Amino acid sequence: MSDLEKIKQLRQSTGAGFKDCSGALNESNGNLDKAVEILRVKGIAKASKKMSRQAREGVIALSGNENKTSILEVNCETDFVAKNNDFISFVKEISEINNSVDSDIDELKKKNMKNNKTVDENLLSMIAKIGEKITLGRSKTLKNNNAKNFFYLHTVVKDNLSKLAVIVSLKTKEKFEKFEKFDLFGKQLTMHIAASNPIAINSSEIKKEIIDKEQKLISEELKNFGKPEEIVNKITLGKINKFKEENSLMTQNWVIEPKKKVKDIIEELKIKDLQIVEFYRLKIGE
Repeated sequence: MSDLEKIKQLRQSTGAGFKDCSGALNESNGNLDKAVEILRVKGIAKASKKMSRQAREGVIALSGNENKTSILEVNCETDFVAKNNDFISFVKEISEINNSVDSDIDELKKKNMKNNKTVDENLLSMIAKIGEKITLGRSKTLKNNNAKNFFYLHTVVKDNLSKLAVIVSLKTKEKFEKFEKFDLFGKQLTMHIAASNPIAINSSEIKKEIIDKEQKLISEELKNFGKPEEIVNKITLGKINKFKEENSLMTQNWVIEPKKKVKDIIEELKIKDLQIVEFYRLKIGE
């Protein structure tokens, strides 16, 4: 049997990757049974087999400060594991590393942790130890010149870990320290975003594919009710405008005072050139 055939057979029987299988075969001098044992001892075979499962639980980790803030999603299969102390310690440590690499997941996986093993190596060990699929999900870092970041954690699991997290970056030409109302608005805005889940800051920033998909769904629904084409187009236009208004942060009803829009609250604050630079909302498994 050729080396390639052995690697193929080993991958099929263990679920491990090409590189790991090749390394195990080299270490075992081509002995397949021994190579399987090597992979199992390392936890690679066990971990790899679990990677085909669904992992929709987990936590959102937040790290950084008001100048640079990062969010990282780490998924597992059950909420029980999401509260496991080993899992929590692992996520807390890699969340700090994630902030240092500006949420570059590929770079994060290569970084060494306190035990001098890479994040990727520790991830495999964690999977083998806990017995569930664990994956690194979505991530985002907000760092904008002359802006201040605010954050909000909802359903906190422990410390900086939660089920939902929001970061928003605000900018003004005034000095930040002058404005208590600036800080209050920043904190309230993160809670508003958590509750209202806007797609974009302004309607013009909503992606075309999102609008097109919504428009198609509305049109098909109306046609199913037997509406004439002319009426369908007219109603669809109105519903799309409503969709944009309800999903754009600036035109959403302010959660604290629903009769006003977010843009109205900003005008009332009378803070010079107050600008929402960007925001990011992340909910586990969403």
